[in-house]
Amino acid sequence: MLSYLKNHPFPVEAFFERSLVLTFAVPKEQIEPLIPCPLTLDTFQNEWAFIAVAMVQTNNLRPKDFPSVLGNNFFLIGYRVFVRYRNLANKNLRGLFILKSETDKKKMQYLGNIFTHYNYTTTDIHISNQGQSETIQSNRSNFEVNLNIERQDLTLPDSSPFDSWKEARRFAGPLPFTFTCNEQERTVIIIEGVRNNWKPEPVHVTDYHIGFLERLELKTYKLASAFEVKNIPYYWKKGKLERWG
Repeated sequence: MLSYLKNHPFPVEAFFERSLVLTFAVPKEQIEPLIPCPLTLDTFQNEWAFIAVAMVQTNNLRPKDFPSVLGNNFFLIGYRVFVRYRNLANKNLRGLFILKSETDKKKMQYLGNIFTHYNYTTTDIHISNQGQSETIQSNRSNFEVNLNIERQDLTLPDSSPFDSWKEARRFAGPLPFTFTCNEQERTVIIIEGVRNNWKPEPVHVTDYHIGFLERLELKTYKLASAFEVKNIPYYWKKGKLERWG
C-alpha cells in the first residue's frame, strides 16, 4: 500500500506565485551515472546535459478540485535533470528526473514523501531584498542565489553554451512530464503537468552557491540560463505506471 501511495495516486493542483529556474550545463558523461534506465539525457549539441534548480513559491497546494481553503503554502527547491523517455506507445517524451527536493515546511516533507518519490527534506529558506538586489538563501542547504532584479539589458551568462535566449528557453522548464523509475521492478511513473500562459522571462544572476551541486562532485558545471514566471495556475495529473523491458 505504501508503495502504491508514492506513485502519485491522485491529481494535485497549486498556484505558482513565482517559479525561478537556474539551469546548469554539465558535460553529459558526468550526469549519465545519475540517470536510471530507461531514461536518457536530453542534450544540447550532443555534448551538454542540464540540471535545473527550481525555486517555487506555491500557494494552496492540494488535491485537485478540493477547496482552496484546504490548500497549503510551501516554498520548494527542486533539483532536476532534463531527460527523455520512449513510452510503450513509442512516443519520445521530454521531461524531468528529480534528484532531490527541499521545502520550508515539515508538513510538505511528510506528505511529499508519502505520495511521491521526490526525496523531500526540510530546510530553512530566507528571501531578502535590498535596492536592486534579491537574495534567496539557506544556511542548512549551503545555498545562496543573488539576483539583480532591476537590470533590463539582459544577456546570457558568459558561461552559457547557448547562443540565444530562444535556445536557452528549451531547457528552462518545466517540461510536460516528470519521471520516476524503479529499476528493480522495471517500472516508470509518468506524471504530466498542465499549465497555461507559461512565458518565462530572463533574469540576471549576479552570484550563486549551491551546495547540492557540490555534493554531486561534478568536475564541471556552469550556469546556462535563468528564467522566472509569476502567477500561474498549475496541476499535475495522476501518475501513470508503465513497465519496460
